[in-house]
Amino acid sequence: MKGKTYKFRLLAVAMMLTTSIISMAQKTPDETDWLKDFTSRITLKGYAQAGWSYQNPNGKDQNSFNLKRTLLWAKARITDRWSFLFMHDFSSVVQEFYTDFRVTKGNELTIRLGQFKHSFSMENPLSPTQLELIDIYSQAVLYLAGEGPDPLNGVNYGRDMGIEVFGDLLEGKLHYELALMSGQGINRKDLNKQKDFIAKLEVRPFEGLRLVASGYIGKGHAVGTADWNPDIQVGDNYKRNRYSVGAEYKSKPYTGSKYKEARPASIRLEWLGGEDGKVGSRGGYITSSIPVVDALDVVASAETYDRNTKVDGWNQTDLTLGLQYWFYKKCRLQLQYTRCLLGNQLGKDYNWLQAQVQVAF
Repeated sequence: MKGKTYKFRLLAVAMMLTTSIISMAQKTPDETDWLKDFTSRITLKGYAQAGWSYQNPNGKDQNSFNLKRTLLWAKARITDRWSFLFMHDFSSVVQEFYTDFRVTKGNELTIRLGQFKHSFSMENPLSPTQLELIDIYSQAVLYLAGEGPDPLNGVNYGRDMGIEVFGDLLEGKLHYELALMSGQGINRKDLNKQKDFIAKLEVRPFEGLRLVASGYIGKGHAVGTADWNPDIQVGDNYKRNRYSVGAEYKSKPYTGSKYKEARPASIRLEWLGGEDGKVGSRGGYITSSIPVVDALDVVASAETYDRNTKVDGWNQTDLTLGLQYWFYKKCRLQLQYTRCLLGNQLGKDYNWLQAQVQVAF
């Protein structure tokens, strides 16, 4: 009996599958058009970055292979003005989920709601697939924008939950972004009653050049402690303000669908500062990428950051020189050497050699 019952169930499933296939093949033109329209509104993109690193901090050799990022995101265009995006890093956590609604016919006003990369600094909103350095962001951006190891607020990948309005004015020569954020970072509820305000203004006097200023006013809630800021303890609410000014020039627009002919010569520089409680910090960077032959670029960068401007020894300066080769569209090979010069509170100077492959679609 059991064998007959199993065969009967198997036959029923097969008949259901056959019926489904026939019904799909017999879709009416209206149904086919609807399905085609639905799939045309979904965009999938992703990338992975993996490589090898060697460094010798405090005279101790360290080398390892790493898989830094494996991201996939889907964007759904609900209407011509309304869209939704979801992004997940399979080597980390859910990164973004937000909806955009364009209020005006043009690009003058769009509203964004959800979890997304906030506007502070020039580098933070940029994709790692376009940034020149393997370590991606400068130290000042890592700490002040919450991209990297901020012990007080944790690692938030430069993202937060909130609402933002942004748009282009004066035929695209003026860009603005205004945001109200929780201030606690990604995938965490707000731990205090205050909300953080972020503003950015970008002037584009002519094609290729942009002049940018951004500011951040808020109150943090400490989830950890920092050696250079001993007055703030876990659970404390503390003043957290930031500012940045910078400029960037590109010889031509970047085109992600190409590679050899798509790469502009570029130079970007920015100065940033901030306050966490009573401790001030500041730093800046200048980074350049110059195409030299075929699909090969030379990359150079100099950056510095002082975690505590009132106490000597909490500063670090990094000098980087490298090469990158674009072998297909958004795919590249990178090799970079960095000399890290440390203040006496951070240890001894050391060397850092990195190699990375990036595959993106």
